Amino acid sequence: MNCLRIIATIVILLSAGQASLPMPKAHADGTFHFGFKKSENGQPPSIDQEGFKGLLSRYGAVFTGNMSAPELYLTFDNGYENGYTAGILDVLKAKQVPAIFFVTGHYIKTQPELLKRMAQEGHLIGNHSWSHPDMSVISAEQIKQELDKVKEQVLPLTGQKEMKYLRTPRGIFNERSLAVSKQLGYTNVFWSVAYKDWDTASQKGAQYAFDKVMAQLHPGAVILLHSVSSDNARALGRIIDAAKAKGYQFKSLDEMKSQSPEPAPGAAPRPVPGTGFVPAPAPAPSGP
Repeated sequence: MNCLRIIATIVILLSAGQASLPMPKAHADGTFHFGFKKSENGQPPSIDQEGFKGLLSRYGAVFTGNMSAPELYLTFDNGYENGYTAGILDVLKAKQVPAIFFVTGHYIKTQPELLKRMAQEGHLIGNHSWSHPDMSVISAEQIKQELDKVKEQVLPLTGQKEMKYLRTPRGIFNERSLAVSKQLGYTNVFWSVAYKDWDTASQKGAQYAFDKVMAQLHPGAVILLHSVSSDNARALGRIIDAAKAKGYQFKSLDEMKSQSPEPAPGAAPRPVPGTGFVPAPAPAPSGP
């Protein structure tokens, strides 16, 4: 009996010790699920402790714009249509605010008229992959197929010949997916303002959306909103007005002059295992 008690005590102590250990920043295979320390009380957001800042720098991925400039970048993920994108476009047109819409194959097939309108009204269309896969587990050739198909299908609808921004599905990535997409000409665009807005069964009202976004706002913010959210659609106009009242200017990703993390200076390119790709080195920073 005493032996059983001793064993039970050891198990409890080990379990307690295990529970207190910090969670790993990445899976054992080097896969990351994007996350960040949110901006609070005007303090800048951070990815310093997430374990992937060096990778984002090496492959020129975007976390924020210039965090010393009063500029904001509005981005939408459009995996499917839930009836709100037309209203979002109405608001953007009325407020004269540019945005980028990251679209999937499903969206392209089912919403060609909305895609045309996005382009006609001066917005960028970005790549969110054809079938929304986990990019860290598919092959380099499959990544290429996923991205090429979106680009090829958007062109005849919108006339947009260039597609250079990618938002990886669910924010899941590894060095291989960053390397392959970079080699294909894409800049991976992550985000520095976000909240749980994608659950259409758990919408909490326009005021909730407004408060969540405004509480995180900071210079150079890349704002991620999901177009399926009724809360976002109803709050968008107020968010734009309130941000402008604070002195912010909304810009297109094409106008981003500097970013965080800063792209790594040119380094000797090295092959990434399992890709067949040799990533080009990032250009050395220009100017003073």
